[in-house]
Amino acid sequence: MRGGLPIRPEDVVIGAGAKPFIAYAILSTTDHGAGDEVIYPNPGFPIYESQILANGAKPVPVHLKEDRDFAFDPAELEKLVTPRTKLLILNYPHNPTGGLLGKKELQAIAAILQKHPQVWVYADEIYSRLCFSGEFFSIAQVPGMYERTIICDGASKTWAMTGWRIGFASNPVLAPAFTRWITNTESCASQISQWAAIEAITGPQDAAEMMKQSFLERGKLIVRLLNEVPGVRCRTPGGAFYAWPNVTEACRMIGAADSEEFRKRLLHEAGVAVLADIHFGARVPGEGQHVRFSYAASNEMIEKGVARMADFIRRNTRKVA
Repeated sequence: MRGGLPIRPEDVVIGAGAKPFIAYAILSTTDHGAGDEVIYPNPGFPIYESQILANGAKPVPVHLKEDRDFAFDPAELEKLVTPRTKLLILNYPHNPTGGLLGKKELQAIAAILQKHPQVWVYADEIYSRLCFSGEFFSIAQVPGMYERTIICDGASKTWAMTGWRIGFASNPVLAPAFTRWITNTESCASQISQWAAIEAITGPQDAAEMMKQSFLERGKLIVRLLNEVPGVRCRTPGGAFYAWPNVTEACRMIGAADSEEFRKRLLHEAGVAVLADIHFGARVPGEGQHVRFSYAASNEMIEKGVARMADFIRRNTRKVA
């Protein structure tokens, strides 16, 4: 799955979900209140920024751009790295945009980090088996990056085991530190969940592969439907199960101040629940308004939801005098 990396059993730590490892990685690479910086993707999983702040480090967002299919420009990353930078968080396939970082981009990122040996990488690869654009490639596979990359994954997405709370992280240097954090916080992941995860990972993968194919088809469906909605445009996600449509024009058409007002009105007036971009970090300057759809739902529900959204926009479009 990750190009034959030399991962030993003692390098892998099991936890109660993948989420705690975000905190453990920050705690193990930064000093509280010392001004250490952590670079993280924006928009992004909101726990990144929250945990950076909670653990006394300085959050530094690197902006994802729509015209790059929600990747970031490595040149922009290079400008953000300072002597105080201690950790770079990467998440791909990405929540909330479904964006990907390809092999060439990861090699460019690695080349930048070669100049900054103090920077660790937290590779949040929870959606790695839900990659639709070719084979998944980990930054840990780039020469020189394995020892400084914290690989994190879990059972929740690939095997639909969200409530079972099983995650795992790997790093040959920091594994003992993660073990100490777990011993002093959550104690251990549930034994029942660990045995269930072993069966999921080592057993037949037919169901997981069927689910991946289902997500691929649902992604094509929701993108096609969203691009037919007045005032909406949507890029095809490279992985995960999220769509991140641009609703800037739709907001203008119905007189909504921004995506958050659009979200609230869509929920209360049309019964469609989405999340606005501001729930995933500060809005990226110049990128307009976005909302997040999850297509972890049936085709029927996707079709109904997008149809209600289209009807809502048409009904509320302001007439031009």
